[in-house]
Amino acid sequence: MANVVRAALVQATWTGDTESMIAKHEEHARAAAAQGAKVIGFQEVFNAPYFCQVQDSEHYRWAEPVPDGPTVQRMQQLARETGMVIVVPVFEVEQSGFYYNTAAVVDADGSYLGKYRKHHIPQVKGFWEKYYFKPGNAGWPVFETAVGRVGVYICYDRHFPEGWRQLGLNGAQLVYNPSATSRGLSAYLWQLEQPAAAVANEYFVAAINRVGQEEYGDNDFYGTSYFVDPRGQFVGDVASDTKEELVVRDLDFGLIDQVRQQWAFYRDRRPDAYDGLVRP
Repeated sequence: MANVVRAALVQATWTGDTESMIAKHEEHARAAAAQGAKVIGFQEVFNAPYFCQVQDSEHYRWAEPVPDGPTVQRMQQLARETGMVIVVPVFEVEQSGFYYNTAAVVDADGSYLGKYRKHHIPQVKGFWEKYYFKPGNAGWPVFETAVGRVGVYICYDRHFPEGWRQLGLNGAQLVYNPSATSRGLSAYLWQLEQPAAAVANEYFVAAINRVGQEEYGDNDFYGTSYFVDPRGQFVGDVASDTKEELVVRDLDFGLIDQVRQQWAFYRDRRPDAYDGLVRP
């Protein structure tokens, strides 16, 4: 497996309906594949608006099964077509009354590898997620893909260092963080937290944010998506804060071993001393 992985992410504006939103992401994926990308990730609940700006039962209509729903199956076909690994964030219904904020991971041959369910669920103005989602219960999986070991952490999760660390302990080389975060709420944290997580856990992070305003509220999603390396340095430029953008970057996974040998954070961990961190 090559040490350099060409990776992509998409920050997108809402089109107004699911079909055109999925079609737009398919075109971005094809464009990324044409540039040589081997893995791509989309934003939080990518095939829908960010409906959590309101609390209304009509929005349960966006939910679908994973992996047997139409969106994930369509992304499996897209993976087979493009030869790319795809991270697919959707609103999941497991059974009546059981809903999750989920990301499916599809390998480059179209096979479904598994799912991550968002653990930390916010409930504040403009982000009424507890109305819709149960907390994730599927652990911190890291998926063996055609490009390496890929993990997922979703939006609000990024404020909690424990999950970042568990993904590192589980072997992640690249973690996608699909998000929907708005200007003025936590913008100053956006270019602080994920680089810090990349440094602390010594892997690459793909930070994806929506862009623009949508019909269900005043949230101004500010884009500025990026890749960051294990030294906390941006890989190429950060994306626009106002426009839709496909970002394609080369990630040198060889840097992971270099950093871990130099900084040795995993060697110097003290799990024997951390019991207090998990007491209620």
